[in-house]
Amino acid sequence: MKKGKKYLEASQKVEKNKLYTKEEAIALVKETSVANFDASVELAMRLNLDTKKADQQLRGALVLPNGTGKVKKVLVIARGEAAKAAKEAGADYVGDLDMLEKIEKENWFDFDTMIATPDMMPALGKIGKILGPKGLMPNPKTGTVTMDTKKAVEEVKKGRVEYRTDSYGNVHVLIGKVSFDDAKLVENLVSFVTLINKAKPSVVKGKYILNISLSSTMGPGVKIDTASFDF
Repeated sequence: MKKGKKYLEASQKVEKNKLYTKEEAIALVKETSVANFDASVELAMRLNLDTKKADQQLRGALVLPNGTGKVKKVLVIARGEAAKAAKEAGADYVGDLDMLEKIEKENWFDFDTMIATPDMMPALGKIGKILGPKGLMPNPKTGTVTMDTKKAVEEVKKGRVEYRTDSYGNVHVLIGKVSFDDAKLVENLVSFVTLINKAKPSVVKGKYILNISLSSTMGPGVKIDTASFDF
């Protein structure tokens, strides 16, 4: 794929093998954003994990201190009090089997996150092959299978990000928008990297965080020196 002129100009501002401090990296990512919209700031971390082993697969969620700048639509699959609490907390859609049928029959996906109560999981399992590949299947590890639907909805709306390692041991997550204050992006970055550092499996020997880089949507990647974090 041929990169555009703007991208090439922006990438010249980034020194190829230089490791930047987290503050320099954020400033540079904002400066090299080439999109003509408020681009997202994306964080990628490469970890020394063998994800073929179950105890080296990371998965979870974090509410970023300053949110992601993206408002997510939430669907809650629940009944009774849990459904009522989800509505009151501001869920965009609440239902049970009717919603699952809508997904299955109409191929309806007008939502970003699905939350479900544990009792609804057997019914959800029946359409797991539709939800799974889209990354929409609720999971207890990410707080999306819970009886506390109020808390779950509020966290998603505040700017909760889910993460999981891919087969190469990489984690990708959005930490905000280019329009955010530098300090807010730094705070989001630090809270996420700190969380991943704390989640280090005890079996991992040697260097754990191999590489951290930031980029804006469509912009060049900027590598961050892991020493600029206080672990």
